[in-house]
Amino acid sequence: MEYIQVPDMNDSFSRVILCQKEYLIRFLYNGEHDYWSFGVYDTGKNILLQHRKIVPVAPLTHFDVSVHIPQGIFGCFTNLKHVGRKDFANGNVEFAFIPWEDLEVWRKENEIIR
Repeated sequence: MEYIQVPDMNDSFSRVILCQKEYLIRFLYNGEHDYWSFGVYDTGKNILLQHRKIVPVAPLTHFDVSVHIPQGIFGCFTNLKHVGRKDFANGNVEFAFIPWEDLEVWRKENEIIR
């Protein structure tokens, strides 16, 4: 699992290495409706994954099967029911990427039937 720090800004790009490839992740905060979203870009800022609303404890990219995005699931981990403007900065919420390989190992270790 790769934890990704969300900058304390309303609109930002973060350079990350996921599945041995470099990507840009754009984090956007919508102040009018009080929610965060993220999108995935290549290093030339070409969009690979349109912005997804960040909601707690949900697989944010479970149904996205493009070979151009990192092969795994993005998620938001917290005990909160809603992710507000300062929750990432305050440490109340963590944003992470889990590669499919890691999920497969976990599934086998815990004898989860697929």
